[in-house]
Amino acid sequence: MKILVFAEQRDNRFKKPAFEAVKTARMLADQLGGEVVAIIIGDNIQSMGSDLGGYGAHKVLVAEDGRLARYAPVAYATIVAEAALAQHATVVVMSATALGKDLAPRVAVKLDAGLAAECTGLNVQGGEIVATRPVFAGKALAQVKITSAVKVFTLRPNVFSSGESGGVPAPTEKFSAALTDPDFSCGAKEMKQSSGKLDVAEANIIVTGGRGLKGPEGFGMIEDLAGALGAAVGASRAVVDAGWRPHEEQVGQTGKTVSPSLYIAVAVSGAIQHLAGMSSSKYIVAVNKDKDAPIFQVATYGIVADAFEIVPALTVEVKKLLGT
Repeated sequence: MKILVFAEQRDNRFKKPAFEAVKTARMLADQLGGEVVAIIIGDNIQSMGSDLGGYGAHKVLVAEDGRLARYAPVAYATIVAEAALAQHATVVVMSATALGKDLAPRVAVKLDAGLAAECTGLNVQGGEIVATRPVFAGKALAQVKITSAVKVFTLRPNVFSSGESGGVPAPTEKFSAALTDPDFSCGAKEMKQSSGKLDVAEANIIVTGGRGLKGPEGFGMIEDLAGALGAAVGASRAVVDAGWRPHEEQVGQTGKTVSPSLYIAVAVSGAIQHLAGMSSSKYIVAVNKDKDAPIFQVATYGIVADAFEIVPALTVEVKKLLGT
């Protein structure tokens, strides 16, 4: 059998979840006696492909076209689906990033495949892949088997380990799909990212502020703590709705789903919509003066205190510990 992995890149650099997807696919392939074929899509990306060999790809397909430099949903889905058919792949794996969440169902439709989205675990049982994924807004975990001939899985970023590159390059070959002008009728015109600003969806540490900070000025101490930890700044929906922080920082059911190693929730009550977006974090630290706040139900460590007293003191101690 063959497993096709869509390895996402932006501006000619692989996103971290791309390595996680390849590594996980290789783990599955080793147990099923299969082969991992990765595909990358973009412009002037030929030299990138071989790097995926270090994470487990046996071969890398490179689809290059000037029009593919920015995400075009129909074109990207056509390429991935045609690559799966050409390689006789029965499993397609990609990351559940913002792009992956849009692309995966399009590919599944083209391949008449079942889709298990936002997986937090993939295991082989009796020669079949069993996916673990959150359901009911993260209140429970379901184990899912896809019964269709072709299966599509998306992996929640930061849940699966990419490990270190083995340094073994993979052979690359060009791949061309039958694209037409209508395939590019819809697409991203421009993609911007703040310089030096970590994306909460991919960060290993996140410090999130909630409505209890009383105003946008309260995020000054959140940014200070995040800076000391090398973390991304997150925000609750109430904060974003109030206009205190940009939507790109929103964590939760209507924002971004995150799974960092450390999630610090400051003055966040813990509405179910917020918990759905961060409850799979490895360690959760909650700071809230309300001892009955729902956030404490999922917290690994809880501090019942005034955030305006605790966070500055915590920042000082972190800087001492890290020597920053």
